[in-house]
Amino acid sequence: MNIVPTSLPGVLLIEPKVFGDERGFFFESFNARSFAQATGVDAAFVQDNHSHSRRGVLRGLHYQLEQAQGKLVRAVTGEVYDAVVDLRRSSPTFGRWEGFVLSAQNKKMLWVPPGFGHGYYVMSESTDFLYKTTDYYAPQHERCVLWNDPAIGVQWPLAAGEPTLSAKDQLGLRLADATVYP
Repeated sequence: MNIVPTSLPGVLLIEPKVFGDERGFFFESFNARSFAQATGVDAAFVQDNHSHSRRGVLRGLHYQLEQAQGKLVRAVTGEVYDAVVDLRRSSPTFGRWEGFVLSAQNKKMLWVPPGFGHGYYVMSESTDFLYKTTDYYAPQHERCVLWNDPAIGVQWPLAAGEPTLSAKDQLGLRLADATVYP
């Protein structure tokens, strides 16, 4: 696998080694030993999640203050624009974001360590989005930063109109009002 560092310390873009021929393709989507050797991250994943969404859906920017989750994310069908924002107040990159296109075609994955908000916008007709987490979902600790907070300024590649949001995501807080990591 090829590991591409990003402008956010600890966030890694992962390009797996894909073996393909006329029959199709094969790649290891996760191997604990290879992942730790390539990234320096010794993550113990405890939960796998699968989300199916249609075009125009935006999910995020989510994080958990307690039981903070590291996430290994990828799109297995369709295409998403994935955004990560540093929510560690003590970090020199606090409030900065970076975006990535993850798709079934490019097979790229993203490692999002604890301390970051995460979200994605569906650019294809639909997508199936998978992610492994290093801690269990704890709704009582979940938080959401507003997807379009101008203080963060994520440049979502929106189609015409506003994205489709859950009620929870519509109530996201501006970064200035959110409780974040130390």
